[in-house]
Amino acid sequence: MKYYLIAGEASGDLHGSNLMKAILAKDPQAKFRFWGGEKMAKVGGEQVEHYKNTAFMGFLEVIKNLRTILSFIKNCKVDISNWKPDVLILIDYPGFNMRIAKYAKKNGFKVVYYISPQVWAWKENRVKKIKQYVDKMLVILPFEKAFYKNNWNYEVDFVGHPLLDEISNNDDYTIQLQNNDKPVIALLPGSRVQEINKILPEMLKMVTKYPDYHFVLAGLGHLGKDFYKNAIANLPVEIVIDKTYSVLNTAYAALVASGTATLEAALFDTPMVVCYKGSAISYHIGKYLVDIKYISLVNLILDKPVIKELIQNDLNEVELEKALNTVLNLSNQYLIREEFRKLKQMLGNNGASERAAEIISKIL
Repeated sequence: MKYYLIAGEASGDLHGSNLMKAILAKDPQAKFRFWGGEKMAKVGGEQVEHYKNTAFMGFLEVIKNLRTILSFIKNCKVDISNWKPDVLILIDYPGFNMRIAKYAKKNGFKVVYYISPQVWAWKENRVKKIKQYVDKMLVILPFEKAFYKNNWNYEVDFVGHPLLDEISNNDDYTIQLQNNDKPVIALLPGSRVQEINKILPEMLKMVTKYPDYHFVLAGLGHLGKDFYKNAIANLPVEIVIDKTYSVLNTAYAALVASGTATLEAALFDTPMVVCYKGSAISYHIGKYLVDIKYISLVNLILDKPVIKELIQNDLNEVELEKALNTVLNLSNQYLIREEFRKLKQMLGNNGASERAAEIISKIL
């Protein structure tokens, strides 16, 4: 069978790669063509485009790069028609993928959506198009199945969260760091250049305030070590590339950009402060459109403010130091980890990728 996958960011590349492995276990002759990153490329197949070229964060950034984005969409449609896959698998990335779903469905291709767009947060009317253009929606957050059923009378499959599989795939997350005698504070500033340029400078203001801690920046290979070196200048921060889980496993606490990384930190029992800052225009537009109580997946799933979220203007030196002091407190760490234990129970059992692959095989 021929499988065409589209992932638009680092987390999608991770989950897409694990899904591809699970598909191969069921269909050893599977052929893949995909938009993604290094992890999907490592599994095999033909890569059309790397997500680093297609990831634009925020309303203003999308408008600035609209011509490029429209060109990518056009090229993707042509590529799908030429390759003629047996199934199209869309992984989150809704601004791009919903347009592709519409085109694919109208042209007779089977469409599976793996990892739902956050329609429960904003653009809920997208569900109308999902029902129209998607043959099967596979969700990974425990509250999403009830949302689709109760609000839209739409049956979706909850397969569990693929991060549980990814983390359990390797039991050894030991790492040799400099200054091993100091407890580690991990810095996870995001995966896109735009967000890193906004968030990392605020995180770095903490380095000289906590000389008894060793700061370790968990960087991503597609950006390169030099990118991070330029950002931290002469500050005493160790840069570790493509070993985020090992860094989190070692860390006493973390400063984490909002997104999948907040859930990853929680699964490693690492207390954290969640950081978000975008362009002023994008933030104010988003604040008007988005209807959620929290921005971190941890707080959303637990439905309470377990971890501190510093958003936009609140992400400043004073507030970040105050929040980090709270997280470093031993009693608070115990309470936070108790909530993380509840979170893990809510996420279900391991095997999300295998369950997703099984559903896809039945559709085919």
